Amino acid sequence: MFEILLQALCIYVLTRVVWSLTKALFIRSPLDNIPGPPSRSFLYGHLKDLLAVDSWPLQNLLVESYAGVASLKGPLGGRMLYVYDPTALHHILVKDQHVYEEGRFFLRSNELVFGKGLLSTVGDQHKKQRKMLNPVFSPNHMRYMIPTFYEVGRTLVHVIRSQLVEKSSEVDMADWAARASLEVMGHAGLGYSFNSLLSDEPDAYAAALHCFSYAVGQTEIPRRILPYLPDIRVAGIGRAALSLFPHDGVRQLQGVADVFWARASAIYQEKKRALEQGDAAAALQVGGGKDLMSILLKANMGASGEDKLEEDELISQMSTLIMAAVDTTSNALSDILDHLAKHPDVQQRLREEIIEAGADKGLDFDALMGLPYLEAVCRETLRVCAPFTQVFREAREDIVLPISKPMTGVDGSTVREILVPKNTTIVAGLLNCNRNKELWGEDAFEWKPERWLAPLPTAVTEAKIPGVYSNLMTFLGGGRACIGFKFSQLEMKVLLSLLLANFVFEPSEKPVIWNLGGVRFPSIGEIGGKPGLPMKIRPYKARE
Repeated sequence: MFEILLQALCIYVLTRVVWSLTKALFIRSPLDNIPGPPSRSFLYGHLKDLLAVDSWPLQNLLVESYAGVASLKGPLGGRMLYVYDPTALHHILVKDQHVYEEGRFFLRSNELVFGKGLLSTVGDQHKKQRKMLNPVFSPNHMRYMIPTFYEVGRTLVHVIRSQLVEKSSEVDMADWAARASLEVMGHAGLGYSFNSLLSDEPDAYAAALHCFSYAVGQTEIPRRILPYLPDIRVAGIGRAALSLFPHDGVRQLQGVADVFWARASAIYQEKKRALEQGDAAAALQVGGGKDLMSILLKANMGASGEDKLEEDELISQMSTLIMAAVDTTSNALSDILDHLAKHPDVQQRLREEIIEAGADKGLDFDALMGLPYLEAVCRETLRVCAPFTQVFREAREDIVLPISKPMTGVDGSTVREILVPKNTTIVAGLLNCNRNKELWGEDAFEWKPERWLAPLPTAVTEAKIPGVYSNLMTFLGGGRACIGFKFSQLEMKVLLSLLLANFVFEPSEKPVIWNLGGVRFPSIGEIGGKPGLPMKIRPYKARE
Protein backbone atom coordinates (compact mmCIF):
# COMPACT_ATOMS: atom_id res chain seq x y z
CA MET A 1 0.00 0.00 0.00
CA PHE A 2 2.81 2.40 0.95
CA GLU A 3 4.61 1.70 -2.33
CA ILE A 4 1.45 2.48 -4.31
CA LEU A 5 1.00 5.81 -2.48
CA LEU A 6 4.67 6.67 -3.02
CA GLN A 7 4.41 5.90 -6.74
CA ALA A 8 1.26 8.02 -7.00
CA LEU A 9 3.02 10.91 -5.27
CA CYS A 10 6.01 10.66 -7.59
CA ILE A 11 3.76 10.59 -10.67
CA TYR A 12 1.84 13.62 -9.38
CA VAL A 13 4.98 15.63 -8.67
CA LEU A 14 6.59 14.67 -11.99
CA THR A 15 3.45 15.56 -13.94
CA ARG A 16 3.17 18.91 -12.19
CA VAL A 17 6.84 19.74 -12.83
CA VAL A 18 6.70 18.72 -16.50
CA TRP A 19 3.50 20.67 -17.20
CA SER A 20 4.73 23.76 -15.34
CA LEU A 21 7.96 23.74 -17.32
CA THR A 22 6.56 22.91 -20.77
CA LYS A 23 3.15 24.59 -20.96
CA ALA A 24 4.80 27.66 -22.54
CA LEU A 25 5.31 25.55 -25.68
CA PHE A 26 1.56 25.31 -26.21
CA ILE A 27 0.31 28.70 -25.03
CA ARG A 28 1.01 32.04 -26.71
CA SER A 29 2.04 34.94 -24.51
CA PRO A 30 1.99 38.77 -24.80
CA LEU A 31 5.74 38.56 -24.16
CA ASP A 32 6.19 36.95 -27.59
CA ASN A 33 5.87 40.46 -29.07
CA ILE A 34 8.73 41.88 -26.94
CA PRO A 35 12.10 41.84 -28.75
CA GLY A 36 14.90 39.80 -27.24
CA PRO A 37 18.06 37.86 -28.16
CA PRO A 38 17.85 34.27 -29.43
CA SER A 39 18.55 31.50 -26.95
CA ARG A 40 21.40 29.02 -27.45
CA SER A 41 19.69 26.27 -25.44
CA PHE A 42 16.16 24.88 -25.37
CA LEU A 43 16.87 23.05 -22.11
CA TYR A 44 18.12 26.07 -20.15
CA GLY A 45 17.01 29.02 -22.27
CA HIS A 46 18.90 32.17 -21.25
CA LEU A 47 18.88 31.17 -17.58
CA LYS A 48 22.20 29.35 -17.62
CA ASP A 49 23.90 32.28 -19.40
CA LEU A 50 22.41 34.80 -16.94
CA LEU A 51 23.74 32.82 -13.98
CA ALA A 52 27.15 32.02 -15.46
CA VAL A 53 30.30 33.56 -13.99
CA ASP A 54 31.07 34.72 -17.54
CA SER A 55 27.71 36.34 -18.30
CA TRP A 56 29.39 39.55 -19.52
CA PRO A 57 28.53 38.97 -23.22
CA LEU A 58 24.81 38.59 -22.48
CA GLN A 59 24.76 41.50 -20.00
CA ASN A 60 26.47 43.80 -22.49
CA LEU A 61 24.17 42.69 -25.31
CA LEU A 62 21.07 43.42 -23.21
CA VAL A 63 22.11 46.93 -22.18
CA GLU A 64 23.47 47.96 -25.59
CA SER A 65 20.86 46.42 -27.92
CA TYR A 66 17.54 46.55 -26.03
CA ALA A 67 15.92 49.71 -24.69
CA GLY A 68 15.22 48.85 -21.07
CA VAL A 69 13.19 45.67 -21.61
CA ALA A 70 13.88 42.39 -23.39
CA SER A 71 12.13 39.05 -23.73
CA LEU A 72 14.26 36.07 -22.67
CA LYS A 73 13.73 32.35 -22.79
CA GLY A 74 13.46 30.28 -19.65
CA PRO A 75 14.10 26.53 -19.34
CA LEU A 76 12.20 24.30 -21.77
CA GLY A 77 10.83 27.19 -23.81
CA GLY A 78 9.45 29.19 -20.89
CA ARG A 79 9.42 32.99 -20.98
CA MET A 80 11.21 35.54 -18.83
CA LEU A 81 11.15 39.33 -18.97
CA TYR A 82 14.44 41.19 -18.49
CA VAL A 83 13.98 44.76 -17.18
CA TYR A 84 16.36 47.63 -16.52
CA ASP A 85 13.98 50.45 -17.52
CA PRO A 86 13.63 52.74 -14.43
CA THR A 87 9.87 53.24 -14.74
CA ALA A 88 9.28 49.51 -15.04
CA LEU A 89 11.66 48.83 -12.14
CA HIS A 90 9.74 51.32 -10.00
CA HIS A 91 6.53 49.34 -10.54
CA ILE A 92 8.24 45.98 -9.98
CA LEU A 93 10.15 46.89 -6.83
CA VAL A 94 8.04 49.65 -5.28
CA LYS A 95 4.54 50.43 -6.55
CA ASP A 96 3.42 46.87 -7.33
CA GLN A 97 5.92 44.98 -5.19
CA HIS A 98 3.10 42.91 -3.66
CA VAL A 99 2.52 41.43 -7.13
CA TYR A 100 6.16 41.02 -8.14
CA GLU A 101 7.32 38.89 -5.23
CA GLU A 102 10.60 37.03 -4.76
CA GLY A 103 10.79 33.83 -6.76
CA ARG A 104 9.32 30.83 -4.96
CA PHE A 105 12.53 28.87 -5.50
CA PHE A 106 14.46 31.73 -3.83
CA LEU A 107 12.17 31.80 -0.81
CA ARG A 108 12.08 28.03 -0.39
CA SER A 109 15.83 27.51 -0.75
CA ASN A 110 16.58 30.36 1.68
CA GLU A 111 14.20 28.89 4.22
CA LEU A 112 15.98 25.55 3.88
CA VAL A 113 19.36 27.15 4.56
CA PHE A 114 18.63 30.05 6.95
CA GLY A 115 15.17 29.43 8.35
CA LYS A 116 12.45 32.08 8.41
CA GLY A 117 14.62 35.17 8.05
CA LEU A 118 14.33 38.30 5.93
CA LEU A 119 15.32 36.48 2.73
CA SER A 120 12.69 33.76 3.05
CA THR A 121 9.56 35.61 4.17
CA VAL A 122 6.99 37.75 2.36
CA GLY A 123 3.95 39.85 3.16
CA ASP A 124 3.09 40.76 6.74
CA GLN A 125 5.71 38.46 8.22
CA HIS A 126 8.47 40.15 6.22
CA LYS A 127 7.15 43.61 7.17
CA LYS A 128 7.13 42.65 10.86
CA GLN A 129 10.74 41.46 10.68
CA ARG A 130 11.89 44.62 8.91
CA LYS A 131 10.02 46.79 11.42
CA MET A 132 11.95 45.11 14.23
CA LEU A 133 15.30 45.30 12.39
CA ASN A 134 15.09 48.84 10.99
CA PRO A 135 16.18 50.65 14.20
CA VAL A 136 19.36 48.59 14.58
CA PHE A 137 20.47 49.59 11.07
CA SER A 138 19.61 53.26 11.46
CA PRO A 139 22.31 55.96 11.12
CA ASN A 140 21.72 56.80 14.79
CA HIS A 141 22.77 53.30 15.87
CA MET A 142 25.71 53.30 13.39
CA ARG A 143 27.07 56.31 15.29
CA TYR A 144 27.45 54.18 18.40
CA MET A 145 29.04 51.29 16.52
CA ILE A 146 31.81 53.10 14.65
CA PRO A 147 34.48 52.40 17.33
CA THR A 148 33.89 48.68 16.76
CA PHE A 149 34.54 49.09 13.05
CA TYR A 150 37.78 50.96 13.75
CA GLU A 151 38.89 48.29 16.22
CA VAL A 152 38.61 45.54 13.60
CA GLY A 153 40.19 47.79 10.94
CA ARG A 154 43.25 48.47 13.07
CA THR A 155 43.69 44.74 13.64
CA LEU A 156 43.57 44.25 9.86
CA VAL A 157 46.29 46.87 9.36
CA HIS A 158 48.47 45.22 12.01
CA VAL A 159 48.09 41.76 10.41
CA ILE A 160 48.81 43.00 6.88
CA ARG A 161 51.87 44.90 8.09
CA SER A 162 53.18 41.66 9.59
CA GLN A 163 52.79 40.04 6.16
CA LEU A 164 55.14 42.54 4.50
CA VAL A 165 58.42 40.64 4.85
CA GLU A 166 60.06 42.97 2.32
CA LYS A 167 59.55 46.60 1.28
CA SER A 168 56.89 45.38 -1.13
CA SER A 169 55.05 42.09 -0.83
CA GLU A 170 52.23 40.43 -2.74
CA VAL A 171 49.11 39.95 -0.63
CA ASP A 172 45.73 38.45 -1.51
CA MET A 173 43.47 41.35 -0.58
CA ALA A 174 40.27 39.46 -1.45
CA ASP A 175 41.11 37.00 1.31
CA TRP A 176 41.88 39.72 3.86
CA ALA A 177 38.83 41.76 2.88
CA ALA A 178 36.63 38.69 3.43
CA ARG A 179 38.25 37.96 6.79
CA ALA A 180 37.85 41.56 7.92
CA SER A 181 34.23 41.72 6.76
CA LEU A 182 33.37 38.55 8.65
CA GLU A 183 35.03 39.89 11.81
CA VAL A 184 33.24 43.25 11.48
CA MET A 185 29.92 41.45 11.16
CA GLY A 186 30.85 39.17 14.04
CA HIS A 187 31.74 42.05 16.39
CA ALA A 188 29.20 44.66 15.30
CA GLY A 189 26.47 42.30 14.11
CA LEU A 190 26.48 39.37 16.51
CA GLY A 191 28.69 40.46 19.39
CA TYR A 192 30.91 37.48 18.61
CA SER A 193 34.47 37.00 17.35
CA PHE A 194 35.21 34.48 14.60
CA ASN A 195 38.92 35.20 15.14
CA SER A 196 39.15 35.39 11.35
CA LEU A 197 42.00 37.93 11.27
CA LEU A 198 44.37 36.44 13.84
CA SER A 199 44.00 32.73 13.08
CA ASP A 200 44.80 30.86 9.88
CA GLU A 201 42.67 27.94 11.08
CA PRO A 202 39.22 28.74 9.69
CA ASP A 203 36.33 28.78 12.13
CA ALA A 204 33.71 26.14 11.20
CA TYR A 205 31.17 28.87 10.55
CA ALA A 206 33.63 30.85 8.40
CA ALA A 207 34.45 27.68 6.44
CA ALA A 208 30.74 27.04 5.84
CA LEU A 209 30.26 30.64 4.73
CA HIS A 210 33.18 30.25 2.32
CA CYS A 211 31.46 27.19 0.80
CA PHE A 212 28.07 28.84 0.61
CA SER A 213 28.48 30.83 -2.62
CA TYR A 214 29.98 27.81 -4.39
CA ALA A 215 27.19 25.52 -3.19
CA VAL A 216 24.53 28.01 -4.29
CA GLY A 217 26.19 28.28 -7.71
CA GLN A 218 26.19 24.49 -8.04
CA THR A 219 22.48 24.29 -7.19
CA GLU A 220 21.08 27.13 -9.31
CA ILE A 221 19.07 24.70 -11.45
CA PRO A 222 18.11 22.12 -8.77
CA ARG A 223 16.87 24.92 -6.49
CA ARG A 224 14.35 25.93 -9.12
CA ILE A 225 12.60 22.58 -8.70
CA LEU A 226 11.87 23.29 -5.01
CA PRO A 227 8.47 24.99 -5.51
CA TYR A 228 7.15 21.76 -7.05
CA LEU A 229 8.32 19.48 -4.23
CA PRO A 230 6.60 18.71 -0.90
CA ASP A 231 7.29 21.27 1.83
CA ILE A 232 10.47 20.07 3.56
CA ARG A 233 12.78 22.07 5.82
CA VAL A 234 16.38 21.80 6.94
CA ALA A 235 17.36 24.68 9.17
CA GLY A 236 17.01 23.06 12.57
CA ILE A 237 13.83 21.16 11.64
CA GLY A 238 14.20 18.23 9.27
CA ARG A 239 16.64 16.89 6.72
CA ALA A 240 15.89 13.28 5.77
CA ALA A 241 14.21 13.99 2.42
CA LEU A 242 16.86 16.47 1.26
CA SER A 243 19.72 14.16 2.25
CA LEU A 244 18.42 11.66 -0.32
CA PHE A 245 18.49 14.20 -3.16
CA PRO A 246 20.98 12.86 -5.76
CA HIS A 247 23.10 15.99 -6.15
CA ASP A 248 26.43 16.81 -4.48
CA GLY A 249 25.73 20.54 -4.45
CA VAL A 250 22.41 20.04 -2.67
CA ARG A 251 24.04 17.88 -0.01
CA GLN A 252 26.83 20.45 0.43
CA LEU A 253 24.23 23.19 0.84
CA GLN A 254 22.52 21.04 3.45
CA GLY A 255 25.79 20.72 5.36
CA VAL A 256 26.26 24.49 5.24
CA ALA A 257 22.70 24.96 6.55
CA ASP A 258 23.37 22.65 9.50
CA VAL A 259 26.53 24.58 10.49
CA PHE A 260 24.76 27.94 10.13
CA TRP A 261 21.83 26.86 12.26
CA ALA A 262 23.89 25.18 15.00
CA ARG A 263 26.25 28.16 15.44
CA ALA A 264 23.48 30.77 15.23
CA SER A 265 21.47 28.85 17.85
CA ALA A 266 24.45 28.70 20.20
CA ILE A 267 25.18 32.44 19.83
CA TYR A 268 21.51 33.25 20.36
CA GLN A 269 21.30 31.26 23.60
CA GLU A 270 24.50 32.88 24.88
CA LYS A 271 23.24 36.39 24.16
CA LYS A 272 19.84 35.61 25.62
CA ARG A 273 21.44 34.45 28.89
CA ALA A 274 23.61 37.59 29.05
CA LEU A 275 20.65 39.89 28.50
CA GLU A 276 18.63 38.08 31.13
CA GLN A 277 21.49 38.71 33.59
CA GLY A 278 21.33 42.44 32.91
CA ASP A 279 23.30 45.17 31.13
CA ALA A 280 26.49 44.50 33.08
CA ALA A 281 26.73 40.94 31.74
CA ALA A 282 25.89 42.06 28.19
CA ALA A 283 28.61 44.74 28.35
CA LEU A 284 31.25 42.08 28.96
CA GLN A 285 30.54 40.39 25.62
CA VAL A 286 32.24 41.19 22.32
CA GLY A 287 30.73 44.47 21.08
CA GLY A 288 29.84 45.56 24.62
CA GLY A 289 26.17 44.72 24.18
CA LYS A 290 25.79 47.31 21.38
CA ASP A 291 25.90 44.79 18.53
CA LEU A 292 22.90 44.43 16.23
CA MET A 293 21.65 41.14 17.68
CA SER A 294 21.87 42.29 21.31
CA ILE A 295 19.83 45.38 20.47
CA LEU A 296 17.38 43.28 18.45
CA LEU A 297 16.91 40.73 21.24
CA LYS A 298 16.41 43.47 23.81
CA ALA A 299 13.83 45.20 21.57
CA ASN A 300 12.05 41.91 20.96
CA MET A 301 11.82 41.19 24.69
CA GLY A 302 9.98 44.49 25.14
CA ALA A 303 7.75 44.16 22.08
CA SER A 304 4.00 43.56 22.29
CA GLY A 305 2.61 40.15 21.41
CA GLU A 306 1.73 40.90 17.80
CA ASP A 307 5.08 42.57 17.07
CA LYS A 308 7.26 40.00 18.84
CA LEU A 309 9.37 37.69 16.65
CA GLU A 310 9.49 33.97 17.32
CA GLU A 311 12.74 32.48 18.57
CA ASP A 312 13.42 30.66 15.28
CA GLU A 313 12.95 33.95 13.39
CA LEU A 314 15.58 35.64 15.56
CA ILE A 315 18.04 32.79 15.04
CA SER A 316 17.39 32.88 11.30
CA GLN A 317 18.30 36.58 11.11
CA MET A 318 21.87 35.87 12.27
CA SER A 319 23.02 33.76 9.33
CA THR A 320 20.80 35.74 6.95
CA LEU A 321 22.52 39.01 7.86
CA ILE A 322 26.03 37.54 7.77
CA MET A 323 25.51 35.89 4.39
CA ALA A 324 24.00 39.06 2.95
CA ALA A 325 26.74 41.30 4.33
CA VAL A 326 30.07 39.50 4.15
CA ASP A 327 30.48 38.42 0.51
CA THR A 328 28.91 41.56 -0.94
CA THR A 329 30.82 44.09 1.18
CA SER A 330 34.18 42.31 1.05
CA ASN A 331 34.04 41.95 -2.74
CA ALA A 332 32.95 45.58 -3.13
CA LEU A 333 35.94 46.61 -0.99
CA SER A 334 38.20 44.42 -3.15
CA ASP A 335 36.78 46.08 -6.26
CA ILE A 336 37.58 49.54 -4.87
CA LEU A 337 41.15 48.53 -4.04
CA ASP A 338 41.59 47.01 -7.50
CA HIS A 339 40.47 50.25 -9.18
CA LEU A 340 42.64 52.38 -6.89
CA ALA A 341 45.68 50.23 -7.67
CA LYS A 342 45.07 50.79 -11.40
CA HIS A 343 44.54 54.54 -10.88
CA PRO A 344 47.37 55.69 -8.57
CA ASP A 345 46.43 59.35 -8.99
CA VAL A 346 42.94 58.67 -7.62
CA GLN A 347 44.45 56.54 -4.84
CA GLN A 348 46.77 59.36 -3.75
CA ARG A 349 44.06 62.03 -3.92
CA LEU A 350 41.80 59.87 -1.76
CA ARG A 351 44.65 59.13 0.66
CA GLU A 352 45.33 62.85 1.08
CA GLU A 353 41.66 63.56 1.84
CA ILE A 354 41.58 60.75 4.41
CA ILE A 355 44.77 61.81 6.20
CA GLU A 356 43.93 65.53 6.14
CA ALA A 357 40.52 64.83 7.69
CA GLY A 358 42.01 62.47 10.28
CA ALA A 359 39.86 59.57 9.13
CA ASP A 360 42.71 57.15 9.81
CA LYS A 361 42.81 58.31 13.44
CA GLY A 362 39.10 57.87 13.96
CA LEU A 363 36.26 60.13 12.82
CA ASP A 364 32.69 60.12 14.01
CA PHE A 365 30.00 58.71 11.72
CA ASP A 366 28.85 61.99 10.18
CA ALA A 367 32.35 63.31 9.48
CA LEU A 368 33.47 60.08 7.85
CA MET A 369 30.33 59.68 5.75
CA GLY A 370 30.68 63.33 4.67
CA LEU A 371 34.12 63.04 3.03
CA PRO A 372 33.27 63.93 -0.60
CA TYR A 373 35.99 62.10 -2.54
CA LEU A 374 35.69 58.96 -0.42
CA GLU A 375 31.96 58.98 -1.11
CA ALA A 376 32.57 59.54 -4.83
CA VAL A 377 34.98 56.59 -5.08
CA CYS A 378 32.59 54.29 -3.21
CA ARG A 379 29.54 55.38 -5.22
CA GLU A 380 31.27 55.00 -8.57
CA THR A 381 32.53 51.52 -7.73
CA LEU A 382 29.10 50.44 -6.53
CA ARG A 383 27.64 51.84 -9.75
CA VAL A 384 29.78 50.01 -12.31
CA CYS A 385 30.63 47.02 -10.10
CA ALA A 386 27.36 46.22 -8.36
CA PRO A 387 27.91 43.04 -6.30
CA PHE A 388 24.60 41.60 -7.57
CA THR A 389 24.10 41.75 -11.33
CA GLN A 390 20.37 41.04 -11.19
CA VAL A 391 17.57 39.78 -8.96
CA PHE A 392 14.57 37.63 -9.85
CA ARG A 393 10.90 38.25 -9.20
CA GLU A 394 7.70 36.37 -10.11
CA ALA A 395 4.39 37.92 -11.09
CA ARG A 396 1.75 36.54 -8.72
CA GLU A 397 -1.07 37.65 -11.04
CA ASP A 398 -1.63 39.10 -14.51
CA ILE A 399 -0.55 42.75 -14.46
CA VAL A 400 0.21 45.63 -16.83
CA LEU A 401 3.79 46.94 -16.63
CA PRO A 402 4.38 50.57 -17.74
CA ILE A 403 7.67 51.51 -19.45
CA SER A 404 9.51 54.85 -19.77
CA LYS A 405 9.03 55.28 -23.49
CA PRO A 406 7.33 53.43 -26.35
CA MET A 407 9.17 50.59 -28.08
CA THR A 408 8.62 48.67 -31.31
CA GLY A 409 7.26 45.16 -30.93
CA VAL A 410 8.32 42.11 -32.93
CA ASP A 411 5.24 42.56 -35.15
CA GLY A 412 6.08 46.22 -35.83
CA SER A 413 3.43 47.65 -33.52
CA THR A 414 4.13 50.35 -30.93
CA VAL A 415 4.33 48.97 -27.40
CA ARG A 416 3.63 51.46 -24.59
CA GLU A 417 3.02 48.97 -21.79
CA ILE A 418 3.47 45.24 -21.33
CA LEU A 419 0.91 42.72 -20.15
CA VAL A 420 2.83 40.42 -17.82
CA PRO A 421 1.09 37.04 -17.37
CA LYS A 422 0.83 35.40 -13.95
CA ASN A 423 3.89 33.31 -12.95
CA THR A 424 6.21 35.15 -15.36
CA THR A 425 9.81 35.30 -14.12
CA ILE A 426 11.10 38.88 -14.06
CA VAL A 427 14.84 39.56 -14.17
CA ALA A 428 15.57 43.01 -12.71
CA GLY A 429 18.86 44.17 -14.25
CA LEU A 430 20.51 46.12 -11.42
CA LEU A 431 23.95 46.47 -13.00
CA ASN A 432 22.58 47.46 -16.39
CA CYS A 433 20.33 50.15 -14.93
CA ASN A 434 23.46 51.55 -13.26
CA ARG A 435 25.32 51.70 -16.58
CA ASN A 436 22.51 52.63 -18.95
CA LYS A 437 24.08 55.04 -21.46
CA GLU A 438 20.75 56.79 -22.07
CA LEU A 439 20.85 57.90 -18.45
CA TRP A 440 24.54 58.11 -17.53
CA GLY A 441 26.03 59.13 -20.90
CA GLU A 442 28.42 57.48 -23.33
CA ASP A 443 31.02 56.96 -20.60
CA ALA A 444 28.55 54.93 -18.48
CA PHE A 445 30.77 51.81 -18.60
CA GLU A 446 33.82 53.74 -17.35
CA TRP A 447 34.94 54.15 -13.74
CA LYS A 448 35.05 57.91 -13.09
CA PRO A 449 34.65 58.98 -9.45
CA GLU A 450 34.71 62.64 -10.50
CA ARG A 451 31.24 62.30 -12.02
CA TRP A 452 29.85 62.43 -8.45
CA LEU A 453 31.57 65.74 -7.67
CA ALA A 454 29.43 67.58 -10.23
CA PRO A 455 25.66 67.64 -10.78
CA LEU A 456 24.41 64.35 -12.22
CA PRO A 457 22.99 64.26 -15.77
CA THR A 458 19.43 65.51 -16.00
CA ALA A 459 18.41 62.17 -17.49
CA VAL A 460 19.45 60.45 -14.25
CA THR A 461 17.69 62.84 -11.88
CA GLU A 462 14.48 62.87 -13.96
CA ALA A 463 14.37 59.09 -14.42
CA LYS A 464 13.22 58.55 -10.82
CA ILE A 465 15.39 55.45 -10.44
CA PRO A 466 13.80 53.51 -7.55
CA GLY A 467 17.07 52.58 -5.81
CA VAL A 468 17.36 53.26 -2.10
CA TYR A 469 20.87 54.71 -2.55
CA SER A 470 22.15 57.57 -4.76
CA ASN A 471 20.15 56.96 -7.97
CA LEU A 472 21.63 53.47 -8.10
CA MET A 473 19.98 50.04 -8.11
CA THR A 474 22.92 48.41 -6.28
CA PHE A 475 21.02 48.10 -2.98
CA LEU A 476 17.61 47.62 -4.63
CA GLY A 477 14.56 49.66 -3.65
CA GLY A 478 11.13 49.26 -2.11
CA GLY A 479 10.16 46.97 0.74
CA ARG A 480 12.91 44.44 -0.02
CA ALA A 481 15.76 46.94 -0.40
CA CYS A 482 19.00 46.06 1.37
CA ILE A 483 18.32 46.82 5.02
CA GLY A 484 22.03 47.03 5.88
CA PHE A 485 23.36 49.32 3.17
CA LYS A 486 24.43 52.00 5.70
CA PHE A 487 26.29 49.30 7.66
CA SER A 488 28.04 48.19 4.46
CA GLN A 489 29.00 51.76 3.54
CA LEU A 490 30.40 52.45 6.98
CA GLU A 491 32.45 49.26 6.95
CA MET A 492 33.98 50.01 3.55
CA LYS A 493 34.85 53.59 4.48
CA VAL A 494 36.45 52.73 7.81
CA LEU A 495 38.56 49.93 6.31
CA LEU A 496 39.55 52.03 3.28
CA SER A 497 40.59 54.94 5.50
CA LEU A 498 42.88 52.77 7.58
CA LEU A 499 44.30 50.78 4.65
CA LEU A 500 45.09 53.80 2.46
CA ALA A 501 46.65 55.75 5.30
CA ASN A 502 49.06 52.89 5.95
CA PHE A 503 49.71 51.18 2.60
CA VAL A 504 50.20 51.81 -1.11
CA PHE A 505 48.42 49.36 -3.42
CA GLU A 506 49.69 48.36 -6.87
CA PRO A 507 48.49 45.74 -9.35
CA SER A 508 50.13 42.32 -9.37
CA GLU A 509 51.56 40.81 -12.56
CA LYS A 510 49.01 38.01 -12.15
CA PRO A 511 45.89 38.66 -14.24
CA VAL A 512 42.71 39.19 -12.24
CA ILE A 513 39.30 38.43 -13.76
CA TRP A 514 36.03 39.68 -12.29
CA ASN A 515 33.29 37.04 -12.35
CA LEU A 516 29.55 37.66 -12.27
CA GLY A 517 27.17 34.79 -11.49
CA GLY A 518 25.79 35.18 -7.95
CA VAL A 519 27.94 37.74 -6.11
CA ARG A 520 30.63 39.43 -8.21
CA PHE A 521 34.09 38.16 -7.21
CA PRO A 522 37.71 38.22 -8.46
CA SER A 523 39.60 35.15 -9.64
CA ILE A 524 43.21 34.64 -10.64
CA GLY A 525 44.11 33.96 -14.24
CA GLU A 526 40.80 32.81 -15.69
CA ILE A 527 37.02 33.07 -15.46
CA GLY A 528 35.80 30.85 -12.67
CA GLY A 529 39.37 30.27 -11.49
CA LYS A 530 40.75 30.34 -7.96
CA PRO A 531 39.20 33.26 -6.08
CA GLY A 532 41.71 35.92 -5.14
CA LEU A 533 43.00 39.45 -5.66
CA PRO A 534 46.81 39.45 -5.48
CA MET A 535 48.18 42.97 -5.05
CA LYS A 536 51.58 44.49 -4.44
CA ILE A 537 51.54 46.33 -1.13
CA ARG A 538 54.14 48.50 0.55
CA PRO A 539 54.02 50.78 3.59
CA TYR A 540 52.97 54.35 2.86
CA LYS A 541 55.41 57.07 3.84
CA ALA A 542 54.13 60.62 4.19
CA ARG A 543 56.82 62.13 1.93
CA GLU A 544 55.42 60.20 -1.04
